[in-house]
Amino acid sequence: MTQITLTVNGEQKSCASGRSLPEFLQEIGLNPRLIAVEYNGEILHRQYWPTTTMKEGDRLEIVTIVGGG
Repeated sequence: MTQITLTVNGEQKSCASGRSLPEFLQEIGLNPRLIAVEYNGEILHRQYWPTTTMKEGDRLEIVTIVGGG
């Protein structure tokens, strides 16, 4: 597969073209159950994650959900 470059929280990352969002998140060490994702400027609802594939130039902003009080 072809490697692509995307931006995650302002940093350049690379992955295989066509990798699904959940696969990519696990690849970079994040638990998909504990995060929220903005994909190219839009909050991406979790139901669309499995069908969202990484493409050259994509921009992700990832926020980790933290519990506490």
